[in-house]
Amino acid sequence: MSLIQVINPNTSQAMTETIGAAARAVAAPGTEILAVCPSEGVPSIEGHFDEAIAAIGVLEQVKRGKAQGVSGHIIACFGDPGLLAARELASGPVIGIAEAAMHTATLVATRFSIVTTLPRTLVIARHLLQQYGFTHHCAALHAIDLPVLALEDGSGVAQEKVRQRCIQAKREDGSGAIVLGCGGMASLAQELTKELGLPVIDGVSAAVKMVESLVALGFGTSKHGDLDYPIEKALSGAFQHLN
Repeated sequence: MSLIQVINPNTSQAMTETIGAAARAVAAPGTEILAVCPSEGVPSIEGHFDEAIAAIGVLEQVKRGKAQGVSGHIIACFGDPGLLAARELASGPVIGIAEAAMHTATLVATRFSIVTTLPRTLVIARHLLQQYGFTHHCAALHAIDLPVLALEDGSGVAQEKVRQRCIQAKREDGSGAIVLGCGGMASLAQELTKELGLPVIDGVSAAVKMVESLVALGFGTSKHGDLDYPIEKALSGAFQHLN
């Protein structure tokens, strides 16, 4: 049996439950999902400032998960905040949902589109495409122009806008797959895949299967090189608890 920690880096409990449900829906028998979020930080992540704050919460949760004996960790925000720092701290694999979704898309299509929330976050997605080496695979990026928490307001407006942007992407981009660019969209992927007739990829689900595979292969985060455990030094003030 493996225990996978799914970290929502914002403080929204409702979004954490959405993300946890999506992870459990694809988890293999014998895989337990531990969906968590920080108690302090930002209620949603919609820019570089938010990501910087959220990264500390991610590291706190990774440390707690490691103490609980989890097999691996998932960072369930499309900016993958704190990913490399989390890998330094962790012994098991750590997967970001943007990374997982982009990798998965390239396995089933030569080109993919991304549908995300606010236009200001598109530059973050572009940076990740460059970092992960997928710029030439991405045909286009689309934003629904609604904040992250609109996905949890119960109106269904944000979900319909995601649907319309996905339809537009299929019609206009020439992409073989669509990546959903927010953890709060996790519950939409299966229905949209059926409706559109092409893979609509949720990074939470993709990350669960990647962590399961890495654990089954016996692979954790390499401690040879830059992802070795952090150099021991005395942290001060508000960061002492990360020692």
